[in-house]
Amino acid sequence: MDSSATSAPSPRPDTVRTGSDLDAVAEIAAARDQILAEIEKRIIGQRQVIDHLLTALFARGHCLFVGVPGLAKTLLISTLAETLHLRFQRIQFTPDLMPSDITGTEVLEEDHTTGHRVFKFIHGPVFANLILADEINRTPPKTQAALLQCMQEYRVTASGRTFELSLPFQVFATQNPIEQEGTYPLPEAQLDRFMFQVDVDYPSELEEETIVKQQTSDYRPVLRQVLSPERILELQNLVLRVPVADHVVKYAVALARASRPGSPTAPGFVTELLSWGAGPRASQYLVLAGKARAVLDGRFAVAIEDIQALARPVLQHRLLLNYRAEAAGTKPAEIVARLLEAVRPG
Repeated sequence: MDSSATSAPSPRPDTVRTGSDLDAVAEIAAARDQILAEIEKRIIGQRQVIDHLLTALFARGHCLFVGVPGLAKTLLISTLAETLHLRFQRIQFTPDLMPSDITGTEVLEEDHTTGHRVFKFIHGPVFANLILADEINRTPPKTQAALLQCMQEYRVTASGRTFELSLPFQVFATQNPIEQEGTYPLPEAQLDRFMFQVDVDYPSELEEETIVKQQTSDYRPVLRQVLSPERILELQNLVLRVPVADHVVKYAVALARASRPGSPTAPGFVTELLSWGAGPRASQYLVLAGKARAVLDGRFAVAIEDIQALARPVLQHRLLLNYRAEAAGTKPAEIVARLLEAVRPG
């Protein structure tokens, strides 16, 4: 090896990373606009829902969408998958759905040339990049739990073997807030695996008129691919490298801790209305999602405003109401709003 080559000074790694990262931030901000343009060819309105969806995607978080049928939740996820050239699978959760219907199963195959029989594992629909778990609360807990390892570890264990899932991998689940008869509410441990709970509301009158005109015509837009799966992985790693100031971290932690009844910093209404508050994963998700939101906005730093904007989707499904709050019809989103007023940045 040439000694002169080894002794030559090289750029500092952090300098190189910072320069390339800033370029990547500009790229992801531009890609966001392109992705939005492609999605809006099919989806009318729901801009906040789309923003949360993209934030979760680049923060590697799973999303729980709560909304009545017919609000284009499935179309939104499939459109995103097509725009990003990601493999998409929709799983309709029903009371008779089995774990093997999600993860896959072994079948006995015979080699016609030798006559030998061997077991072969057939991959289930979870072996994709974007999974839509439609009406996830309509299947029993045993089947719901089949998603837990996938969501947390990006792998599937079946028949004594472990299979790695292809990255990027994200689960987007839906729930119908109206029909609760015959459903199985998600346990807190599984709810905590979702970075966001996103409420999907009805479109405005003008948006609904546009939807009706579009969906009752022969309009079939062709989508353009914006990013490759490999580039998405690189940009997800970029999000992890976004710096966060100490005061932003303290604010995220303070919000989560203030939601816990019995905590010294909990406001009186928290003790009065909640049985349980958000755990440590909530403050982690606030910061991580804040990083993704900043990058999508073209910024390489997280602001207090990012944490505040994401507090409702991160916290609301982690707050367990007590009987008094349920009797009064209090919503978790209302408590999050009061928390934002009570907990001020340091």
